[in-house]
Amino acid sequence: MTQHAIPNIKVVIPAFNEEKSIAHVINDIPKEWVKEVVVVDNRSTDQTAEVAKKAGATVLSETNAGYGNACLKGINYLSEPSRQPEILVFIDGDYSDFPEQLPELVQPIIDQDIDMVIGSRALGDREGGSMTFPQVFGNWLATSLLKLFYGVKYTDLGPFRAIKFDELLALQMQDKTYGWTVEMQVKAARQKLKTTEVPVNYKRRIGVSKVSGTVKGTVLAGYKILYTIFKYL
Repeated sequence: MTQHAIPNIKVVIPAFNEEKSIAHVINDIPKEWVKEVVVVDNRSTDQTAEVAKKAGATVLSETNAGYGNACLKGINYLSEPSRQPEILVFIDGDYSDFPEQLPELVQPIIDQDIDMVIGSRALGDREGGSMTFPQVFGNWLATSLLKLFYGVKYTDLGPFRAIKFDELLALQMQDKTYGWTVEMQVKAARQKLKTTEVPVNYKRRIGVSKVSGTVKGTVLAGYKILYTIFKYL
């Protein structure tokens, strides 16, 4: 990868009922940095797919519910040799992240040959109320366990992240639901990938969270994250 040149970067956005936010996310992604934005519509019952297409994204449909399923659908689409990027960025469709920070996220890969970069909400500026107490505590617990068992230092399991595409394929990601982000970090540690974090800002999402917005979602996510950390020991 040539230093300081912008490589082939693509973005995957898993989305479920994000019609009010998805266009904001797509429009705020720096166009000069990104070759293609792929929105994976994960069984939305609103106009998410139509709004995303109108905003210029490639829209795929994933009928199996689950964050990981949506991400895997995007990866599978981009695995075709003619579509493969050098760097893949993941970002949520709820407009809680700041898509304009994408250059800061990919810069360590371009300049320092880092393999994976996690956007850390813990290191950035968080709007009040943008993360619930269970989210903050869960992140602290999960990252503490990652350090204890895998020897890697993280402050967040943030969804806004960038990774070299060939390294992502080598991780052979499998999780179909809530364990997706931590599985990537666990497998990166096991495969000795060069990783780092950069501060990213975070704001209140548009709409209600499918995970932290319900007790069931919070409990299931917490269980799956802990299960995934211990699974790969």
